[in-house]
Amino acid sequence: MSGTARKSAYIQAIDPVWDAVRAGAQQILDSEPSLANLVLSNVLNHDSFEAALAHRLAARLDHEEVSADLIRQALTETLKDNPEIGEAARVDLAATLERDPACNRAVEPLLYFKGYQAIQTHRFAYAMHKAGRRDLALYLQSRSSQVFQVDINPAVAMGKGIMLDHGTGLVIGETAVIGDNVSMLQNVTLGGTGKSDQDRHPKIGNGVLIGAGAKVLGNIKIGDCSRIGAGSVVLKEVPPRVTVAGVPAKVIGEAGCAQPALVMDQMVLVHDAN
Repeated sequence: MSGTARKSAYIQAIDPVWDAVRAGAQQILDSEPSLANLVLSNVLNHDSFEAALAHRLAARLDHEEVSADLIRQALTETLKDNPEIGEAARVDLAATLERDPACNRAVEPLLYFKGYQAIQTHRFAYAMHKAGRRDLALYLQSRSSQVFQVDINPAVAMGKGIMLDHGTGLVIGETAVIGDNVSMLQNVTLGGTGKSDQDRHPKIGNGVLIGAGAKVLGNIKIGDCSRIGAGSVVLKEVPPRVTVAGVPAKVIGEAGCAQPALVMDQMVLVHDAN
């Protein structure tokens, strides 16, 4: 057994995230019997977090052109070759539970939050794209855009601990790179400029907070632990640990805390801009 496979087996044997998800599902079952089929089919009937994740995503992405069964089979096959997807999905779930005040139980992102589901769909599409299954990866991108209103090119490299709040309207272009522990809100665009097919999209550092409606355009670097104010248009490189806001965005002060993406304090962004 490879080192990666041993690590995956260990996570499944001692898995507090999966235990918390199951506990939340049982609470739903006890308090809201009308949702019994939802929690049984998507959580409690499964032996692992990975199996539940593949089932839930397939159910959400189901379509007459490509059925949930076929999608679930493809996701399960991808997990076998890429067990790190399960690890990243756990970290993303923990990030959502920590940062989103509307999230009270670990089961909620898995069952209900389209931002979380969209990020996990992208993780599978990215692995498929790297493995040469480009058409299936593009299909997942297309269905994710239809179902979750989130459009992420399958070539986008993404770190762990990503929290996508609400998710609606997020667009991330092909050559973008996103670091660890990044938080993004609705209607964010990480886009290119012109029609060059070269490296043309932003590189987002670790711990960055990107406010609602912000546009970051071009092959520019957004420094670690920086903050981008809601509605800003960023066209130039952003240094680490600062706040930028405006159209075009300018540095208006320090980031205000060590990890802006973890604090999620957009009111500070507004106050700093005044």
